[in-house]
Amino acid sequence: MNRAAKHLRILAALTLVMCLCAGAAGWAADSQDSVQAKAKLAAVRARIASLTNRLGIELKQRDALNARLREADLEVTAKRRRLDALHADELAAERRRSELISEQTRNQNALAAERAALAGQVRAAYMTGRHEQLTLMLNQTNPAEMGRLLVYYGYFARERGAKIGEIADHVSRLQELVAEIDQTTAHLKSLEADVGREMAGLERARTERAAALGALLKQVSSGNLELAELKREEQAVESLVADLAEVLQDFPVDAQQSFDQLRGKLPWPVSGKLTARYQELRANTAESGMRWNGVMIETARGAKVRAPYFGRVIYADWLQGLGLLLIIGHNGNYMTLYGHAEVLYKSVGDWVAPGDVIAALSDAGGVSPQLYFEIRDGRKPVDPKIWLRGNP
Repeated sequence: MNRAAKHLRILAALTLVMCLCAGAAGWAADSQDSVQAKAKLAAVRARIASLTNRLGIELKQRDALNARLREADLEVTAKRRRLDALHADELAAERRRSELISEQTRNQNALAAERAALAGQVRAAYMTGRHEQLTLMLNQTNPAEMGRLLVYYGYFARERGAKIGEIADHVSRLQELVAEIDQTTAHLKSLEADVGREMAGLERARTERAAALGALLKQVSSGNLELAELKREEQAVESLVADLAEVLQDFPVDAQQSFDQLRGKLPWPVSGKLTARYQELRANTAESGMRWNGVMIETARGAKVRAPYFGRVIYADWLQGLGLLLIIGHNGNYMTLYGHAEVLYKSVGDWVAPGDVIAALSDAGGVSPQLYFEIRDGRKPVDPKIWLRGNP
């Protein structure tokens, strides 16, 4: 039996060693896969960045007015993001200030309670005279009773000392809280000043954008020029989608439920009213037969654009005809496009989940903003209403 048990122990040890070796090999493989995946992602991001830069350079060389509009749009989105960040800092600072004031109130109440308790103990001590311990010893005839009273006396004396220590701690903490509240209040005032400056900068950027857009619209006011401009815009979108469809094959996206199985299940990216439908003829283009490849949704000022499904951002920049544009790649080589945003909250490579805020529309002016939304199956545009639930 001893020999059999010894053999079993040896076999178990060998098995453990083999498992550890296999595990180490697996970990090494996983680590290598992770390194390779990161390197691949970095390479794809570099390709997309190169594509974006090339589009910007080509636009600047070809069309000064559109290049001016692009710069104005990018300036507006930068200002909006900075302003949103400042508002978030303001909210966080205000929350912290409220927490500090609440803690200050709790400490003040606790300090008042400790002082009241200490005052009661001091009054009780005063009633026994200035030398409580000596008075107790002289007044007692029973040694056992005197011993118990001396123990009680020691307890009360220690309790008084503890109360004094707690009062000192509360006073010290209150002093710290007052200093921190003052510091937070000063920080809030500084943030408010920053918000004022950023608001002024945002308004200047919006004014420049409006001027650039007005100049562009004036240039294409002629019907023929407008048609030519629309064709150029359509070509810009098609060219970008073709490049991204090729890039998407090497771009790791989330392996959730297949996008192809979600027909009729997805939420709309914003709520609002459809002002242009899929495959509708575009204005002033009846003769050319140009149609919408997506939908236009009129929505509230400042509306947040939310991702309908899991995916990864493969484009986040300006594009002629669609302004600030964000494109999400989904599994199965599907893409969703979101155009005419005022601010983009995601960058190339960012993961998105259903409901994530990915962009926002303008919150200025008297005209309701419109979001352009499109779904592509590879390079082919498809009707968004097939995938989306009900109406926006």
